[in-house]
Amino acid sequence: MPISKYRAYTPVNLPDRRWPSNVLTKAPIWCSVDLRDGNQALIEPMGVERKTRMFNLLLRMGFKEIEVAFPAASQTDFDFVRSIIEGGMIPDGVAIQVLTQCRPELIERTFEAVKGAKDVILHFYNSTSTLQRDVVFRSDRQGIIKIATEAAAQVKALAAKAPETRFTFEYSPESFTGTELDYALEICEAVKAVIKPTPQNKLILNLPATVEMATPNVYADQFEWFGRHISDRDCVLLSIHPHNDRGTAVAAAELALMAGADRVEGTLFGNGERTGNVDIVTMALNLFTQGVDPELDLRDVNEIRRVSEYCTQLPVHERHPYVGELVYTAFSGSHQDAIKKGFDALTKRNDPLFQVPYLPIDPKDVGRDYEAVIRINSQSGKGGMAYVLQADHGLDLPRPLQIEFSKIAQEKMDEDGKELTSSALWALFQSTYLLTDAPLTLVSHKTYPTAVGSRTLTADIRLQDGTIRTIEGEGNGPIDAFVDALQRTYGVSFSFLDYQEHAVGRGANATAACYVKLEDEAGRTLHGVGIDPNIVMASLKAVLSGVQRIMAARG
Repeated sequence: MPISKYRAYTPVNLPDRRWPSNVLTKAPIWCSVDLRDGNQALIEPMGVERKTRMFNLLLRMGFKEIEVAFPAASQTDFDFVRSIIEGGMIPDGVAIQVLTQCRPELIERTFEAVKGAKDVILHFYNSTSTLQRDVVFRSDRQGIIKIATEAAAQVKALAAKAPETRFTFEYSPESFTGTELDYALEICEAVKAVIKPTPQNKLILNLPATVEMATPNVYADQFEWFGRHISDRDCVLLSIHPHNDRGTAVAAAELALMAGADRVEGTLFGNGERTGNVDIVTMALNLFTQGVDPELDLRDVNEIRRVSEYCTQLPVHERHPYVGELVYTAFSGSHQDAIKKGFDALTKRNDPLFQVPYLPIDPKDVGRDYEAVIRINSQSGKGGMAYVLQADHGLDLPRPLQIEFSKIAQEKMDEDGKELTSSALWALFQSTYLLTDAPLTLVSHKTYPTAVGSRTLTADIRLQDGTIRTIEGEGNGPIDAFVDALQRTYGVSFSFLDYQEHAVGRGANATAACYVKLEDEAGRTLHGVGIDPNIVMASLKAVLSGVQRIMAARG
C-alpha cells in the first residue's frame, strides 16, 4: 500500500482534558438533516411527496429542529419550503432550518423561501480548511473571514426586515476538522461579533467533521479546546455534524457530547454523502440503554424504518443496531440458550431492570416482538429450539428431550440446507412426537377397579386404515395399565424412566402437556409427548408416542 501518500493527523495538545471522565446524562438538542444533507446524497432525490412524508415522520418522532432544504439550490427545495409554510404544516415549537452558502444572492433567495415562517434557523457556512483555502478559494485567512462576516451582516440585516419570524443564526466553519483550531476560533469569534448573540438568543456554532480525518478522541479534544476558548460561552450553542468517513461518526459524536457539545445534526439511519452522516437513531438508543431519555419517540422502529426506506429508496441494513431485521435474532446455540434463560429469569425476577444476555434493550420497547428473537439454523442449539417451542406453543421441554429433538432438527437442516422457521420447527416436532398420521392413534380409554386393588384399562386405538382396535391391560394406575396393554398387544419391551407434565395456557382453554422417557431393550432412550385438555389422556398419548418411536426404531 502506498502509505507515503498519507500522513498522520496532528493530535490536539490538551494534557488536562476532562471529557474522558464525563458521563452523558441528558439528550442533546437533535436536528435532523434527512431532508437536506440526507436528500442530496440520494441517487434519486426526494420530491415534494416523499419529502412531506419524511417531514411528518420527523415531527411524529419529536424533532424540534429540522433542516428542510437548501432552498437556493433548486426549485424543488424552494417549493417544498414554501409548501410546508403556506400549508401550515409546521407546528408551534418546531423550527425549520435552511442552509445557504455565504453568497449574497443565495442568502437573499433563502430569505424569500422562509418568508412567513414562525421559527427559522438560518444556517450559513463557508469552508475554512487549509486545503480548501489554498485549492478552492485561493485566499488567505483574512479573505475567508471577510466572506463569513459579510454573510453574517447580511443575514442579520435581512432578518431585521422580517419581524414576524424568530430567527436563530447558525454558522459553520465547514471542514472544521481540516482547519487549524486557532483559526476556527478566530473566524467564529468574528462572526459572533457581528451577530451579537445573547443568552436568550444564542448563536449556534456548528463544528462539522465534513470529512472524518482522525480518531473520535481527537474530535472530542477539539471540542473541549474550542469550548474552553470561545468567549461568551453562555451565548452560543456548540453543535456537531459528524460524517462517517472513518466509520466512527457515532463514537465521535458521543465523545464530542462528553466534551461539551450541546447539539447534534444527523440523519435517522446515517444516510449522507460518501459514507454518510451520524446515525441519530443509534445515538438516541445508545442513550436509552444507559437510562437516559433520548427525547425522541422510538417506540415503533419498524414504522420509522419503513417510512425512511420508502422516502430514501435505500434499505436499512439487516444488522443495523437496534433496527435491523436480524438484530434481535440469535443463530448461535449458546446465545439462544442464554437468551432463553434470561427471559425465564426475567419472568421469575420481579425487577424493573431489563437484563437478558445478548440483548442490550427489550425489543418490546422499540415495537419489536419476541417471535423473531431466535431463529433456527444449523448453528442453533437446544436452547434456541426450546425457546421457540415455549414462546410459540407453550411447551416447556425437559432438558433430555431438548437434546434429543435438537439432533433431529439438525439432521433435517443439514438435509435441506436451510434454516427452520418457527412453523417448520413446529411441523417437525408434531411429526416426530405428536405423531401426525401415525400408525396408532389413541381414541378413548376407560379404567375399572379390580378385586385386588389394581386397575384394568381398555383403550380404543385407531389404525391407519381407520379400523378401531381395543386393547386391555392391568396396573396400579392408568399409565401402568396402558403400558401393560401395549406390551401385551404389540410385544414391545421397554422400561419407563421418567414422566413430567405441565399446563399449557390458562382458564377454559388450558391443555396439558406430558413428556415420558422410555428405554428400549437395546438400551436406547426415546421420548414421547402427549397434548390434550385431559391430563390422563395427555399422559397416555405421551406413552403411545414413545412406544411407536421405539417400534419405528427397531424396524
